[in-house]
Amino acid sequence: MTYYLTTLLVYAGVDILACLAISLQFGLSGIVNFSFIIFQAIGAYTAAVLSLPPDSANGGFQTYILGLNLPFPLPWIGAVVVAGLLALPVGLVVLRRLRSDYQAIAMLVLSVIATLMVTNTPRFLDGAAGLSLVPQPLSERLNPYSDSYLWGYSVAALILAAIVFFFVQRITNAPYGRSLRALREHELAANALGKNSVALKLTVFVVGGAIAGLSGAILVGFITTWAPSTWLYPETLILFAAVIVGGRGNNYGAVLGALLVPVGFEEVTRYLPPFGPPGLIPALEWVCIAGLILGFLWFRPRGVFPERRRIFPARRAAVVADDAGAA
Repeated sequence: MTYYLTTLLVYAGVDILACLAISLQFGLSGIVNFSFIIFQAIGAYTAAVLSLPPDSANGGFQTYILGLNLPFPLPWIGAVVVAGLLALPVGLVVLRRLRSDYQAIAMLVLSVIATLMVTNTPRFLDGAAGLSLVPQPLSERLNPYSDSYLWGYSVAALILAAIVFFFVQRITNAPYGRSLRALREHELAANALGKNSVALKLTVFVVGGAIAGLSGAILVGFITTWAPSTWLYPETLILFAAVIVGGRGNNYGAVLGALLVPVGFEEVTRYLPPFGPPGLIPALEWVCIAGLILGFLWFRPRGVFPERRRIFPARRAAVVADDAGAA
């Protein structure tokens, strides 16, 4: 029971981090980042190879680069840095000259290409086999199989999620966040007011990539394995569904969506009695997620927690005056 509960809490922390990053990029800035899973995967891989010993260890049964065997928290810091640095060239290429709809297509294609490259380059990333025996944080000092370690890990994941939440909340409520909303609503008008759309979007793209890298590092440190088959682009759609359900542009909604969709919705399906041919229940899960997205987009497009819209006193007075004149 302890392992089940702590696993649930760790996944909740990881999904909250991922949904906050997507809320920052998609909800606040309007960037449809269908390549999000790449940054989570590169963060996980970086944390793994920075904490693993050289690939000649353990009989040399797997191949990977680096293998620096760095102590905690350096692998997690490296994951944040590498994922953020990877987002920089991707953002420069995709965000500069493409419209938002073409940006989404380009990032989706990038995600598919990355998966194919990783799977077919065994000398670089161990191919489809992935990595295993990834050392858990502080495992040389603590017993990673003890209940206290499991609870400590889950609490640490939730604390990091809370810290990132307050960080993202500060960005959302700052003038920088208002500039991003202006770009999301009408980019041409924002550019006419002197806003540098490329610089603003690139910055939030890098910040979101860094948060994704942190979420991947937390996950790989807990499950101790990394495989490209678990970091495919459909996983991004689940996170987008969570943000849409919770409320686009509202960080509280992103947290709620993370708890309802990736954690709650998928966990409920584990208790369904098996029926039909093999693989039917996972296939129905995707059908239900697609229906969930379409249902909310049609009946409640602003989500459970809609984005707060501020009406300043002068604007409110003008609205009231217009209503009185119309009457």
